[in-house]
Amino acid sequence: QVQLVESGGGLVQPGGSLRLSCAASGSLFSIYTMGWYRQAPGKQRELVADVTSSGLTHLADSVKGRFTISRDNAKNTVYLQMNSLKPEDTAVYYCNAAVRPTIATPTYIYWGQGTQVTVSA
Repeated sequence: QVQLVESGGGLVQPGGSLRLSCAASGSLFSIYTMGWYRQAPGKQRELVADVTSSGLTHLADSVKGRFTISRDNAKNTVYLQMNSLKPEDTAVYYCNAAVRPTIATPTYIYWGQGTQVTVSA
């Protein structure tokens, strides 16, 4: 089994910063792309940012210049540094990872349980 556990969400004022972390554990033969998605009330889940195992990153246009994604392969952890937060960034943020649990299994997509980020004065 593979688990993704997120932390770091909370309430922050506009212009503030938060750092989300997501640690993968369990059977982890290989971890490929890891990323962050978010879902605001009444909206579809959308990709915020992702990073490949070699460190190539992609960010949604709406967060470029404000958010940074990074990963520590030794710790099986992905981070999302969020600066200059806006009310429209309010959402549940989900960690996502493409993991091959063992050498004998295919690659699956796993999700964390989600962490609430609220940007409000």
